[in-house]
Amino acid sequence: MALLRAGVEALEKQKLRQQGYSVSTCMVHEPSEPSADSPAESLTSAFEGWRKATRPSAGTAAEFAHAIERFKKLHGDVVVGAITRRHVATFREALQRMPKRRSGEVRELPLPALVEWVQRHPDTPCIQAGTVNKLLGGVGAIVEWAGRNGFVDDSRPWVNPFTRMRLEREQPEREHWSIEDLRTLFNSAIFTQGKRPRGGAGEAAFWLPLMALFTGARLGELAALTASDLMTDEETGIPYLRITEDAALQSTLKTKGSRRAVPLHPELTRLGLLRLIEERRGEEGVEALLFPKLKPADGSRWGSAWSKWFGAQIRKLGIPPPTVFHSMRHGFKDALRRAGVGEDISDALTGHSGGGVGRTYGSKDMLSRFGAKRLHEAVAAVRYPGLDLQCLTKTRGHQYR
Repeated sequence: MALLRAGVEALEKQKLRQQGYSVSTCMVHEPSEPSADSPAESLTSAFEGWRKATRPSAGTAAEFAHAIERFKKLHGDVVVGAITRRHVATFREALQRMPKRRSGEVRELPLPALVEWVQRHPDTPCIQAGTVNKLLGGVGAIVEWAGRNGFVDDSRPWVNPFTRMRLEREQPEREHWSIEDLRTLFNSAIFTQGKRPRGGAGEAAFWLPLMALFTGARLGELAALTASDLMTDEETGIPYLRITEDAALQSTLKTKGSRRAVPLHPELTRLGLLRLIEERRGEEGVEALLFPKLKPADGSRWGSAWSKWFGAQIRKLGIPPPTVFHSMRHGFKDALRRAGVGEDISDALTGHSGGGVGRTYGSKDMLSRFGAKRLHEAVAAVRYPGLDLQCLTKTRGHQYR
């Protein structure tokens, strides 16, 4: 890995020279090795402290643990205060050379060995910028927590070395659903003949695409809904979905704005979503999962396995990449924009994390500020011209292989 570190150092010096700085040609010392004298300040102990203090979802903890292990395989269990931007740059460079698909002999290789394997197989596709940034963000979040919780000497200035080290991502990464592709999807056997493929997790195969289309919610948010998340506004009687974080169910939402109230679109009501929710409430009580077959195992994210099934399903229907389930969220935002819905309400309904004020409201604040009637009018204005859903079968389907 000395060659890798030297390569990163040379690139950094070249960039500085291009910016007009005078750069010494002296050798720079290797990143510091783990300190056996300070085990309580190590990256591993910081991760354990973060996990106990924040009690994250199992999925988030697993993601961060994976990122930490990747970093440690390259640099060792470094004392948090000794991690430098050189460590981070070398880590980032190594991640960029990590193969996208790892099976057979490379499946269990540590990061340095993976990089060397790719060097011997130069045509191997490597992971994308989004995955690199996810791993950087995982370690960076632990380091940030450690810096604010006594793991770093506060007698001298300290800045998280992971700050501003992410790669730029190409946009857009996901296409919007075309009306033609939506017609193809909703004319398939799942929606018109009541078929329920085994991998589709029962009624989730029918309802999740429709709910995404008319709520703009993320897959993980919809997958974790319970019967208790159907609420009714006391003043107007308008039903809405309360999309919130439930630590017991390990449902992970990206922003505070994601805790929101989304009135039911008339199309969802017409198709029988209220009836489905009441059925689930009658079967297992108020906390019944709407889609119990989506409950994750082994700490995985809500809907992760279903997402792979759905991706394969739409490819079989001839819907090409990069269109994915999440693309429906973008379509919902566009539909709100076409209907003339203001950015503040649009951001509030979607839990958008941009610069608009809408993202700062939780579900109760949304109802208080905008009113259920105004929010319902915004959602009801969502249209997909050219898409006719009158042919959809509203009854429960049957399983088939």
